[in-house]
Amino acid sequence: MKIKLILLATLLTSFAWSQTYPESLSLEEAIEFGMKNNRSIINADREILKAKKERWKTIAIGLPQISSEINYQNFLEMPVSLVPAEFFGGEVGTFRELTFGTKQNMIGSVKTEQLLFDGSYLVGLEASRVYLKISENLFEKTNLEVKKLITTTYTNVLIAQYTISFLEKNKKTLEVNLTEIHQLFKNGFEEEESVEQMQLSLAQVNSQLKYAQNLVKITKEMVKFVIGYPTEKPLVLESDLETIFNEEIYFKTSPEIDDIQNNIDIKIADNNVKSESLQFKYEKSKSLPKLSGFINQTYTGNSEEFTFTERNQKWFGSTLVGLTLKVPLFSSLGRTAVSQKAKISLDQAITELTDTQERVRIEVKAAYNDYQLAIDNYFTEKENLRLAERIEKKNQTKFFEGMVQSFELRMAQMQLYTAQNNFVTAIQSVINKKTALETLLNKTF
Repeated sequence: MKIKLILLATLLTSFAWSQTYPESLSLEEAIEFGMKNNRSIINADREILKAKKERWKTIAIGLPQISSEINYQNFLEMPVSLVPAEFFGGEVGTFRELTFGTKQNMIGSVKTEQLLFDGSYLVGLEASRVYLKISENLFEKTNLEVKKLITTTYTNVLIAQYTISFLEKNKKTLEVNLTEIHQLFKNGFEEEESVEQMQLSLAQVNSQLKYAQNLVKITKEMVKFVIGYPTEKPLVLESDLETIFNEEIYFKTSPEIDDIQNNIDIKIADNNVKSESLQFKYEKSKSLPKLSGFINQTYTGNSEEFTFTERNQKWFGSTLVGLTLKVPLFSSLGRTAVSQKAKISLDQAITELTDTQERVRIEVKAAYNDYQLAIDNYFTEKENLRLAERIEKKNQTKFFEGMVQSFELRMAQMQLYTAQNNFVTAIQSVINKKTALETLLNKTF
């Protein structure tokens, strides 16, 4: 029976594991998964929770504050008081020793305090809202950076796989060529150098293929790490480069680069101005009076023995109601200096906001220019690849017809391989430049 329970628990655990982590993810699904499980995002969300708790802490200052206190005293030796003896008919100038009170005392009190007016409290309430907004801005910035990182790492895997497809095609062609050239060499129709040239090309392609295959494995691990997926669990990336980089869809829309107010750095700088403005108000509010009220209820019990838990113990109560008014009068210009310092910080924040707006405007224009250049370069490299494939194919035909030497064939092949690599790099550049521009504008196009 015990073995059956263990097996059942194992099956249930395995089922729960498979339900929690999907076996394959498209790029969109990987982004969605990462937005929920990336560790940086999780911690950024916790910062929002901390800001909410901090806001409630500020609100609670203006709500009733209730405290209680119990004070128990046991005199091991009673204090003695000296009273003039003449009060009891004694000699003038002498004193009588008297002991007052009981040996044991217990005092219990409950105090309720309520803040009635405090200018700094009102400013603090408003500041807590801004603090929460700043935390939300940081959360949004983290989301943008993580989304950018997921897109980059995911597409890097697809780029590496696309490179592998080129390399495998090149390898297959070289192996066929090497077999044919080797046969021609054995029959005396080709020089040994031609065989060696082809062997050299094949060795280079094999080395590049091995590197690309290892790169796919490493980059996949990076994808799992970024999205918060267990690195020990296998994951299939089901999107392919042709689906993500579809020319008809990818270049369909053009971004509006004049609207930069959604940029997260500008949002953060704007909230920083609000924060410094409230800090300035807070320092000025310290010169305002502070009014609070209180009610204090006290009960006192006296006894020679510890009888405070008994029902017949007598308790004497008293109630005190009052107001406390604190009026700042003079601080030797200390408050003035602090207020002036806060005003300087506000001016700095305003300047930083203007600087951020100008910087982002320049960065967006530069990013848009880089994106347009990447698009132009992509179409150029696409055409170069088409030409390189034609040249390599013609040189293969000429080589086996004896019209060109093996060195010329190898040069055409190297030209093709360079064109393939440039084409793949151009695709990667377009994707990365587009992602960078979207991150700056904080919008998808």
